Amino acid sequence: MQSMNIRRLGPNDEIAFRKMNDVFARAFGDPDTYTGEPPTAGYIANLLSMDHVIALICVEDDQVVGGLVAYELQKFERQRREIYIYDLAVDEPHRRRGIATSLIEQLRKIARDRGAWVIYVQADYGDDPAVALYTKMGSREDVMHFDIPV
Repeated sequence: MQSMNIRRLGPNDEIAFRKMNDVFARAFGDPDTYTGEPPTAGYIANLLSMDHVIALICVEDDQVVGGLVAYELQKFERQRREIYIYDLAVDEPHRRRGIATSLIEQLRKIARDRGAWVIYVQADYGDDPAVALYTKMGSREDVMHFDIPV
């Protein structure tokens, strides 16, 4: 039986951070984005020391098999916070075992402790497993997403 451990990354977790990005690269089929120009150790330490940056990993038998990156957003219209899940992935051989759900449940605990009122996430049309997971855990809103070049 494999032991599953979900934990939040901190400023001294450079190796685990890089392994999480490897999981994202494989899961999304996008190695160029996630491993093509890796950040420096200093950048990683600074990023992971920020309270509003939440990086969670799932470790099984000393191997990073899943990861979640989320950002806490302080709102202007009310004194409240929202959490945005930016990336969530589980390595192919470890899927359909509740790892993604466990990562989101851990994020829920963090969000509750931080006083957030909602967690939200986007899913791509055609990504049926992600849509099913998010539908199971929350309510759906149909919105449009735009990338605006800088």
